[in-house]
Amino acid sequence: MGRKKVELKRIENKSSRQVTFSKRRNGLIKKAHELSVLCDVQVALLTFSNGGKLYEFSSVGSIAKILERYKSHSEVMATSSKGANDSEVYFGKYANLKSAAEILQIPQRKLEGSCPGEQTLSEFVQQATQLDAALTYVRARKVNYATDAGVGEVSPGQGMQVCRVITASVLLGECHSE
Repeated sequence: MGRKKVELKRIENKSSRQVTFSKRRNGLIKKAHELSVLCDVQVALLTFSNGGKLYEFSSVGSIAKILERYKSHSEVMATSSKGANDSEVYFGKYANLKSAAEILQIPQRKLEGSCPGEQTLSEFVQQATQLDAALTYVRARKVNYATDAGVGEVSPGQGMQVCRVITASVLLGECHSE
């Protein structure tokens, strides 16, 4: 015959609540003692009753020793986690910059022809087609930019900046129609 499952909700009857607290507190202390003996660990248990009375258990003489150990451990962890967070942030920034640099180098290598011996004629034709498409796209964007800005012509510096960004996106196959 097994035990029935207890519904976890506040016990309304004050005397029943006090009896349950006392029994469960003693059971909890017993389990903490068993854990410390069986596993050779330091255990500290603090319990405050509803009336504010303190009940404590320590597996090593004084609870203050365990609390002091906890405080020093927390400080060490806070210091090391702050350093770890900084290094994670810097590593993330480094990885983002590195991947961005690699992405920007792809069209540059293709345009410079750094490895022409490895490219076939069809790849050269594809590059020429992509460059023509990029040039057409850039010209259309330049006209749209000038029209939207209410300016008759885009300055050469602005045109080159737009050209670089769009050419890189076209070469990477990221160009989408708007």
